[in-house]
Order: sequence, then structure tokens, then C-alpha cells
Amino acid sequence: MTDIDGLLAAYEEQMRGVPPTPPHGVCYEQDGPVLRVVGQFRGFVSTPSDVGVRGAELDQLIARQRDYFAARGEAVEWKTRGHDRPADLTDRLRAAGFVPEEPETVLIGRADERAAAPVLPDGVVLRQVTADADMHRIAAMESAVWGQDWSWLGEDLISRVAADPDGIAVMVAEAGGEVVCAAWLVFREGTEFAGLWGGSTVPQWRGRGIYRALVAARAELAVARGVRFLQVDASADSAPILRRLGFRAVTTTTPYVWSPPRP
Repeated sequence: MTDIDGLLAAYEEQMRGVPPTPPHGVCYEQDGPVLRVVGQFRGFVSTPSDVGVRGAELDQLIARQRDYFAARGEAVEWKTRGHDRPADLTDRLRAAGFVPEEPETVLIGRADERAAAPVLPDGVVLRQVTADADMHRIAAMESAVWGQDWSWLGEDLISRVAADPDGIAVMVAEAGGEVVCAAWLVFREGTEFAGLWGGSTVPQWRGRGIYRALVAARAELAVARGVRFLQVDASADSAPILRRLGFRAVTTTTPYVWSPPRP
């Protein structure tokens, strides 16, 4: 077994089960081999690497998830990985009206090898935040970066902190009192893993080491909690940075999203 095989096996065993404590208003529902997450800004479907059904039975499973959220008037994401089975899963998702978003690379690194005192450009400070106002500032920054309404993110982070304050650590990088980057660390109780999320940086501060500093700071928090592995679903922009930091690619992940027809 190669190092990659071992990392993927650990990821499969520990990271594809029931997620941590749900935020207020979010619930988990099992439908055969899949787990529905209900009550977020859009629905979410999590599966094992092999859903265990084929053909018409798989089509029915996919349709049930789509129709469940259609009845709620909500979009739904079915999260796939590059090694998932059956091989025609994504074809069947497309046939049911699901549309792929941008693929990401699943990267895993040793927390103790990433932990270090963060090195920041002059004028930038890091803070761990818990206040509602800071979560709304993060959402406003993300909305500006992506040119979309990300106000849901502020409410999502607030709910996560309220539901399990020890399960998430949210950090901001600030310059002149403005949020220029934000990222969070999500602990996975009962596993050796924690997830690195976020990391978007405003354009004028990119390429100056802020993203790397936030990785190092969150790795320090993870090591202090006994976490062995850090896992990232990395965009095309972030993946090269993480690879240079020693993270290893184990698979890819692509969200397939069904959205209700516009009125």
C-alpha cells in the first residue's frame, strides 16, 4: 500500500460518515445508502464511495433526493469523488438534472508538519473570532470576492459556533481593520482529521503569504487538539500552494447540483 492509498483509506473510513454536531435547524436523514443534510442554504447529499445500487434503482435513489428538495423549493448538492462507484453515477446525476460545479482536489497533510508560527505581511494581523458581527464581515468579504450573495455563510458560521463552539475555529486576517482573508478549521470528533475550509483572499492582498499563514495557524490549533491529518477540498488556485506545503492529493471531488426552475 502506498502513502496515498493509506491516506485515502483513512479518509474513506473516517470522513465519509455522519458529519459532526449539526448547527441549529439542520438535521440528518438517512435514505438507504445516502445521508441527506436538511436545513442549510441548500440541501446536501453524502454517500459512501459505492452507493451499492445500480441501474433503475440508482435512478430512483437520485430522483428521491431531487424531489425531496424540490418539494422544499431548495437546491441540492450531491457530493461526488473521482473514485466513486458505480462508474455511471455522474451520468445518471446529469440525466436527473444535476449540473457539475468546478471540480476540486482532495488534499491531505500531516498537521504536525504544517504547524508553525504564521508569517504575515506588514500591516496584517490574525484573529480567532466568535462574534456574530465578525461572521457577517466574513460573509461580506466573500460576497465581494466572488461577486455573489454569500450572506448565508455568515448565518452558517454563527450556527456552527453556537451548536459546537469546540468543533470549529474561525480565523480572520485583517489589514486596517478590514477582513482581507478568512478561513476556518472544522474538527471531526472521533477521527484523526480536521478540515481546512475557506481561505478566500481579497485581490489586492493575494500572493503575499496570507493563505499560507492561515494554514500554519490552523495547523497549530489542530496539533494542540491531537489532530493527525488536515484535509482540504482545494480549488485550482489553492491546490498548488498546498502541494508546495506538502499536502498529498488522494482524489478529486465535484459537486453535482440540482436547482429549482426559476419562476
